[in-house]
Amino acid sequence: MYIDNINLRNSISSWLLFMFFIIAIMIIVGGLTRLTDSGLSITEWELFAGFLPPLNQNDWNRYFDLYKEIPEFELQNYDMTMSEFKIIFWWEWIHRFLGRLIGISFLIPLIYYTYRTSFKTLLKLYLIFFLICFQGFIGWYMVSSGLVDRVDVSHYRLALHLMIAFFIISLILWNFLELKYQSLEKNKLNYNLSFFFLIIVYAQISIGAFVSGMDAGTVYNTWPMMGSNFFPDDNNFFNLLSFSAFNDPSLVQFMHRNLAYVIILIYLFIFFNVYRAKIEKLYRPINLIGLFLIIQVILGILTLLYGAQIYLASMHQISSIFLVSSCVYFLFLNKQSSS
Repeated sequence: MYIDNINLRNSISSWLLFMFFIIAIMIIVGGLTRLTDSGLSITEWELFAGFLPPLNQNDWNRYFDLYKEIPEFELQNYDMTMSEFKIIFWWEWIHRFLGRLIGISFLIPLIYYTYRTSFKTLLKLYLIFFLICFQGFIGWYMVSSGLVDRVDVSHYRLALHLMIAFFIISLILWNFLELKYQSLEKNKLNYNLSFFFLIIVYAQISIGAFVSGMDAGTVYNTWPMMGSNFFPDDNNFFNLLSFSAFNDPSLVQFMHRNLAYVIILIYLFIFFNVYRAKIEKLYRPINLIGLFLIIQVILGILTLLYGAQIYLASMHQISSIFLVSSCVYFLFLNKQSSS
């Protein structure tokens, strides 16, 4: 995306930066909504009607009565009071409100900037807006999986919902960087390697969503061993070869742990090659990745040791936003180099 007008370019980049931060907040609130088991408190989509929260006791009674009809209440929260319901309701309502705010905050400026430039110039941003709309549908698709025959949402749909959010925030950051960096340099690292690293970080976040969705972080609260062994005591190694492994909490935790080790090894390989080739413009992003990777690993270990407490688990997810952002930054600067 190239825009000649400097003032317009700065205006669009500021808007994209705002969108980046508000979507980051959305991801954080979404994580807390999951960690507090609040995601099923609103059992209807209510695209427009739900813009306002309950305004009187009758409204609260209606939402609570609807919640009482789903398995989560009947099998798990059957003794929940109205005051307790309000706590989980507010988390889900804020999450949905932020989704609506993001849609409006993206669409209205997008129309304005299209008028100032052209549809073709901002085509990438229209694709992002499509993803934002699609994300709303996927969010309801996820919630609907927990309204019948189970007390939580599908961890597959949860992972899809989270990954789309990370794709959106990554694309917004990429377009922001395109507006800020116009020049090309010659020296670069193998692009496929830097792209693969980002993909494997995405994969780790997806497995992390499986861990969260199945409460797998509470299964083994020891490190570096899982119980008394490196491999979980309650399983067989050959079970990893079956697709059903993704439905097994202990195996999913095992995958999440060991994929982290793989990511560290790949990072060290990239770090060594960047400094060996003296690619100075990549020093900063590769160092940032290392910093956030260390923070992410430490928080991951603490989350395990303390039984996936909400604050630690939320900080672990927050650090993943910084990690992905630094990976996108690294990939972008590397791609901006010419052969």
